[in-house]
Amino acid sequence: MKEGAGIRFAIVALPLGLLIIGIGSMLMTVLKKPGHDVDVNEAIRMEAASINRKPVNKEDMERYLRILTEEIGERNLGVPDQLEKSAVWIESTLRGGNIGYKVERQSYSVGDKEVRNLIAELPGGARRDEIVIIGAHYDTVPACPGANDNGSGVAGLLSLARAFAGDSQDCTIRFVFFANEEPPYFQTNQMGSVQYAKRCKERGENIVAMLALDTIGFFSEDAGSQKYPEGMDGDYPEKGNFLAFVANDASRYFADAARVSFMSESGIPALASVLPEEMPGVGWSDHWSFWQEGFPGVMVTDTAPYRYPHYHKPTDTLDKIDIEKLTEVCKGLKAVVDVWANP
Repeated sequence: MKEGAGIRFAIVALPLGLLIIGIGSMLMTVLKKPGHDVDVNEAIRMEAASINRKPVNKEDMERYLRILTEEIGERNLGVPDQLEKSAVWIESTLRGGNIGYKVERQSYSVGDKEVRNLIAELPGGARRDEIVIIGAHYDTVPACPGANDNGSGVAGLLSLARAFAGDSQDCTIRFVFFANEEPPYFQTNQMGSVQYAKRCKERGENIVAMLALDTIGFFSEDAGSQKYPEGMDGDYPEKGNFLAFVANDASRYFADAARVSFMSESGIPALASVLPEEMPGVGWSDHWSFWQEGFPGVMVTDTAPYRYPHYHKPTDTLDKIDIEKLTEVCKGLKAVVDVWANP
């Protein structure tokens, strides 16, 4: 190459090369957002997970509940070994070789002990940066095996994670299992969902909706079995045979949409209620933490103390759960997540 040609080549090639490097850096910045590191093996991981995909079913639901309530039992920092055992079991159930997810631990300290939230992510497609969170707390109050509160929510969340395994939706779905929802940590900075919602906010993540599964396994056809908070006016059912989607005003759309989607696939009646946060029971789960950070959130529940006579008692045992109806509930919730994740 002649000297003049070499100089001309350098003049053209150097800025072109810098431009290419710059574009590449910009693309990596876009792709490598917090919590969304590029996984070059994502496609093959999803294919492997799809092998273990299974519809929501009664047999799995009962097995999950039996392990949580009878083999592990009470789960809180008063019995730290049992809380840890439940976290290990959830994580092992979610991971490759079982359902097939990569599981992230969000650990934090409570006094001299460490607890953790567990996050299993199903990466999205066309709307990947829009995130739908489906969550349930796995701890219990002291001296309680927590079959309904919240073994039912954990079993439901595991069943949903398996039903979606390897099946990418438009939006990213995160299945999050929270520590420390129950008192004395409830609505404090040591509550697992408070820790997680704050982290989502700090990272600038686009949480488009959150659904908290809490106490979803008890139903009654007895007249007068359903009670309501004081000040809740209106014509509401007197039988505790329905599921409730509870929202604040900012989350109204998601509660209404959830009810419609749920009833399209489930034989369980459902109500959607938009109620003030200060009304007793309305903010009593992990959706509250997301409300505090400005994210839309909905609680799905059988209404807990307004129906369930064994709420927060040692008698909250497996035999009180209607597993057939709980399975029907989770089939309906699968339809809710389908709609939310594919707007």
